[in-house]
Amino acid sequence: MADNHFKPYVPPENNMKEFTFKAIFLGVVLAMILGAANAYLGLKAGMTVAATFPAAVIAMAVLRPFKGNILEENLARTTASVGEALAAGAIFTIPAFVMSGVWTEFNYWESSLLMLVGGVLGVLLITILRKTLVQDKSLPFPESQACTEIVKAGQGGKTGAKYVVWTLLLGSVIEIFKNPNGITLIKDSVKGFFQFGLSKINLLNSKGEVLAGIKQKGGMLIPSPVASPAFLGVGYIIGYRLSAITFSGGIFGWLFLMPIVLFLVYGDVSSLSASGTDWIQIAKSTYDATVKPIAVGGMLVGAFYTLFSMRSSLIQGIGKGIKDIKKAKADGDSQLRTEKDIPFGTILMSVGVIFVAMIVVYNLFTDDIGISILAAVVMAIAAFVFAAVAGYLVGVIGSSSNPISGLTLSTLLIAAVLMVLVGLTGNHGVAASLAIASVVCVVAGVAGDMMQDLKVGQMLGGTPWKMELAELIGVVFAAMVMIFPIMLLHQANGIGSDALPAPQAGLMAMISKGIVGGQMAWPLVIAGMFFAIALILVKAPSPMLISVGMYLPFNTTFAIFVGGLIKLIVDKVTDKRAKSDDEKDIVNNTGLLLASGLVAGEALVGIILAGFVGAGINLKEVFGLPGDFEGFWTLGVLVFIILGYVLIKYPLKELRDFQQNTIQTKKMN
Repeated sequence: MADNHFKPYVPPENNMKEFTFKAIFLGVVLAMILGAANAYLGLKAGMTVAATFPAAVIAMAVLRPFKGNILEENLARTTASVGEALAAGAIFTIPAFVMSGVWTEFNYWESSLLMLVGGVLGVLLITILRKTLVQDKSLPFPESQACTEIVKAGQGGKTGAKYVVWTLLLGSVIEIFKNPNGITLIKDSVKGFFQFGLSKINLLNSKGEVLAGIKQKGGMLIPSPVASPAFLGVGYIIGYRLSAITFSGGIFGWLFLMPIVLFLVYGDVSSLSASGTDWIQIAKSTYDATVKPIAVGGMLVGAFYTLFSMRSSLIQGIGKGIKDIKKAKADGDSQLRTEKDIPFGTILMSVGVIFVAMIVVYNLFTDDIGISILAAVVMAIAAFVFAAVAGYLVGVIGSSSNPISGLTLSTLLIAAVLMVLVGLTGNHGVAASLAIASVVCVVAGVAGDMMQDLKVGQMLGGTPWKMELAELIGVVFAAMVMIFPIMLLHQANGIGSDALPAPQAGLMAMISKGIVGGQMAWPLVIAGMFFAIALILVKAPSPMLISVGMYLPFNTTFAIFVGGLIKLIVDKVTDKRAKSDDEKDIVNNTGLLLASGLVAGEALVGIILAGFVGAGINLKEVFGLPGDFEGFWTLGVLVFIILGYVLIKYPLKELRDFQQNTIQTKKMN
């Protein structure tokens, strides 16, 4: 039943232009751009950021000169943000095909089909759930509320687009001069290996005999934070608390576990150093072989603990989904413009076609029609359940905190066990498990993002069926191009390397190979699982984030933490100067736009530079720089100073200007 007391910004009786070519075209272009940027960020930092806010601001700024109205702006934003959601689903799973060894290179058509099916299915399933969720007054929809206020404020002519554009350019310039594939005048990080003094320790030989008095000399690898606009922007967006939790994982892995491993395994490092051993490389290789599997075990338990802690919300989300299937057809005759969805019959027919298509697609991975049907059934059930869960959780905590990796991991484990039970092992079994998880992951990402968009549309007065159709168009275009930036980045840097660690995809690859292929360092993974259990017992916040921090390079989590520190400074100053929640929102929104621009700028230029590598263009040679030139570390320090200045000054400047304008207005009245 519709909420008769709710009054949207644009009344249902107002039939202003909405589904126009300029709105759709802009939305599709932004979907591909923002999706590519988030793919880059996800592969490097293991997390993505919501594209709804920058998409809203850019849509307002671009459509305003073309006399675009608020509903056209809303439609463009809705179409644009689906690219980020599709990217979030893709980078968690698609790279796992390469990281697991199932593929030697990315397959365009198979990758695109998995994203396309998952994206379309996510849109269709969340359409069924829309009415109940957007009209549920118990769901706060925090990010939808914030985005709606930004759009409403922008109707007065002040969109905030200048901040996105300025920092996008700033992030782009910095990336050109710091990326190894660019001109590289900026050395973005330094690292050093510090040796300890000789220590005596009792060890055991192969016979179990104590070797008393053995002198060991260990060491510690300490990198600086990387001077990255994107990582500082991510830290600023997620805030001090979450950035500190992530960094704690880096400290535990790199500064606690690694010195112990090096001390016990390599002993007297001084003698090896004298023979020319590169201890920095040894430390990194040892970390990959020993600590990363521990981090995977922690992520495994952390993901399920996240789902367990949300069990009430999960059950409610599933329940609402089941009820909505029964109600959707009955509600299809609503005459209000703001209540009309894509017809229920059309949705059911489309889901049926997708199910049949998925049997064909899965047969490409399994070469067995019976197992392909089983895979499609598992995918369909998991997709509906997790679409309902993702939609509900977005209403509670927002899309930025949507536990997509946990939902995907659950699907992957079920699929992998089923493949083993039906006798499909080896690469075919790993590929089938990953293919099922890929579709469900994209479904969960798109469903959560779309529910957030539909709530914004409800508050602004958008037409649901037009927004849903726009999302479908955005999904099709984004799915067809999203694999290209991933392929370029892999060709230039190698997915799974320090430059592109892809932690979630690494987790999926290790789990699928471990269960189906029997290739897993189980002692280390189990140790990581007990580590996460210990964190849960002491009520540590987010064991999942801590484990992700262990998996990522130390300089990455360090940089994210620096961004969180900058946000902490801004928050402390704002608490002293702001006199109302509205004034705090001005600071938060301005900072969010600045940080989003930094993320997009670095990400887009990083992809472009990867394209240069693929084309055989060496910018260092073009500008006459030596091939091994790494830049100046002093310029890296300058980057931190500039970014800190920008992220602190301008949000507080907006606050000061607002307060001065308020005082002047009162005097005039």
